[in-house]
Amino acid sequence: MNRRIVATIILIFSLSVALAAKKGFTLVIDAGHGGHDAGALGTFSKEKNINLNVALAFGRLVESNCPNVKVIYTRKTDVFVPLHLRADIANRNKADLFVSIHTNALPKGAKASGLETYTLGMNRAAENFDVAKRENSVILVEKDYQQHYEGFDPNSSESYIMFEFLQDKNMAQSVELARLVQKRTCATARRPNKGVKQAGFLVLRETSMPSCLIELGFITTPSEEQYLNTDEGVANMGKGIYLAFCDYLAKYDKSFTVPFKPEREETERVRKEERVDEVKADEKPEVKTDEKSDSANAPVFKVQILTSNVKLSPKSTRLKGREDADFYKDGGIYKYTLGSSTNYNEIYRLRKQVLDKFPEAFIIAFRNGQRMDVQEAVREFRRLRIKG
Repeated sequence: MNRRIVATIILIFSLSVALAAKKGFTLVIDAGHGGHDAGALGTFSKEKNINLNVALAFGRLVESNCPNVKVIYTRKTDVFVPLHLRADIANRNKADLFVSIHTNALPKGAKASGLETYTLGMNRAAENFDVAKRENSVILVEKDYQQHYEGFDPNSSESYIMFEFLQDKNMAQSVELARLVQKRTCATARRPNKGVKQAGFLVLRETSMPSCLIELGFITTPSEEQYLNTDEGVANMGKGIYLAFCDYLAKYDKSFTVPFKPEREETERVRKEERVDEVKADEKPEVKTDEKSDSANAPVFKVQILTSNVKLSPKSTRLKGREDADFYKDGGIYKYTLGSSTNYNEIYRLRKQVLDKFPEAFIIAFRNGQRMDVQEAVREFRRLRIKG
């Protein structure tokens, strides 16, 4: 009888430990390429090193601030890990999330800038297909890759047809994770936002949990390569991905409390500063934009719609047909704006009109060509209205 009681106690204890362990969250961070697989090449750096630096920066923040999260790396050094083994690491450890970190590239002479995040799927856009082909081609340097990937040919469009029929039960959470990565990282690292996309990545196909693949930027674009190899760039990219991870946990793991409250990125701060109602038309006559006296130095309001590391053509698809967009430079970054008026109400209404195309748009203010605090500018606009 005593033995039965002891056995029962041991069983209950074991189950309790197992359940307690299950309450934790397992994150697998995958630094793309490595070892003899350098990935894309820049003028002075290799993709494999950029990927690893950002992956480790991201992981350190999670390890330091989220004690209930178990972080597993597919690699922490410069070693080669086949794609199927990267996915196997995540599956074997019953990971709750898989994040693969890469750096993009373009053919010689072509230039692009910005961060984009992919989820598993099939998109016939040539750009997406090219990215998937490049990342999947790593299997060609693996031994027995035909057996591991069931005859998959990364350079054959026919091999990707299967991705059209995938019904991924994790798709909704994967897309939300990708959306959060774009939002947080672009704001924190001031990166151009190239959006959430779908493509047939083998490393995502092989995993059985929500996942995404991040393309940090273009190593073949000189300004991007320079940024991605600076301590500041690595830290900001890692921090942005970390903040997105915190947001993801807060939304999908209700039993989990993120011990570190993510700070608001610059765009959210600016929006809070400019969160003021339209000045009512029946209060006082509006200040005329051609008035002399005090209004000669009145604040000028504009709507900022996006940022870019390079100067955009007026016909750039990123401007979404707004050839009237203007820009100003801030720390080497091109910041694009619409409208220009001393009448705050005009710009307030303009922002509302463009939110469908530019959901991140916010109001900024200038005096004599210099950026100024929006709240202060609005207060001055009110004062001039009353005085007028």
